[in-house]
Amino acid sequence: MDRNPTVNTAKDVIERGHQPAGYPVIDVDVHESFTSLNDLVPYIEEPWKSLLERKGHWHGFAPPFISWGSGGGVRLDARPSDGGPAGSDYDLMREQLLEAFDIRVAVLTGSFYPGMLGEMQVEAATALAAAYNDYQVDQWLGKHDSFRGSIHVAPQNPQAAAREIDRLGSHPQMLQVMLPVGGPTRAYGDPFYFPIYEVAQRNELVVATHHTAYVEGVFGMGRYYIERHTLIPQATMAQVISLMFNGVFDRFPNLNFVCLEGGFTWLPHLLWRMDREYKSVRQEVPWVKKLPSHHIVSDGRLRLSTQPTEDLTADELVKVIELIGSDEVLVFSTDYPHFDFDSPLRSLPAGLPRELKRKVLYDNARALYHLRPAS
Repeated sequence: MDRNPTVNTAKDVIERGHQPAGYPVIDVDVHESFTSLNDLVPYIEEPWKSLLERKGHWHGFAPPFISWGSGGGVRLDARPSDGGPAGSDYDLMREQLLEAFDIRVAVLTGSFYPGMLGEMQVEAATALAAAYNDYQVDQWLGKHDSFRGSIHVAPQNPQAAAREIDRLGSHPQMLQVMLPVGGPTRAYGDPFYFPIYEVAQRNELVVATHHTAYVEGVFGMGRYYIERHTLIPQATMAQVISLMFNGVFDRFPNLNFVCLEGGFTWLPHLLWRMDREYKSVRQEVPWVKKLPSHHIVSDGRLRLSTQPTEDLTADELVKVIELIGSDEVLVFSTDYPHFDFDSPLRSLPAGLPRELKRKVLYDNARALYHLRPAS
């Protein structure tokens, strides 16, 4: 499916202007925001509308207290002068991100995930997801030719999530379904979530995961923020294992996944480990018909975003990609406007082969989302 929209196409978003990095850039993780949950009031139904109007927030929705590395987890210069949250000011985002690096496609991934409510207030989470999607369409997608959207759902209510995906799946700027890595009590390979995958596949959408403030390691969040932030890849790894051995890649052969902000240097080890276990005990999971590495590498069913990039030399990054077995797995992300923002000019090590750099910055995401190529 061609996911370039029929709206706002006076100039093709991937045929515009000079790119300062020397390559076109697709940013797969841009966190647009609202000023407060009150912004969702016009888009939400009763009885949730009245609750938002009275309180301006949702009881139990605030994340746990965390001491962020830089003023609430965001770039200080990304905070609007009116005091609103970082990511809520389109003009500032345009200046600091879209124009500064000539981003050809910016995939909006939001700043809150209704799945964080877990098994509590499921109906409220579903209503918030729909309201946010309408807010995103109304207030963000039309503002810049490069913007593409993500359909937010409450995965703890998969039937309602499937209806929401069907409601917006044909929107020409929607590219994917967003699922939080942390929050739901079941891993995403559980058949409980199959209605979501069925509808996502039918609508030719990618399924994306992203970490949240509720991501934990095996022993919880740890005593310090730095512990939790170091452990974030553990949750992404667990979800990939669950998807693989519960047969999601086999059952939904045309559905692709992208894991955002969960790291990537762990993938070679995980591929080796999954392949080893599959060869040893595959009789337990007869629905998995291929080696895990074949699903992920040969069939290209999984992508991982670069952010937050580790401090690798060019030779080290090339070695990681060689160990993965494919140069098509990594897709680029800035994570704007967070404090660990990765610039397209600086986050990839100097000395990378030009073809590889272009693949990471542009080609791999273009293929994932079925976008038209740059001229």
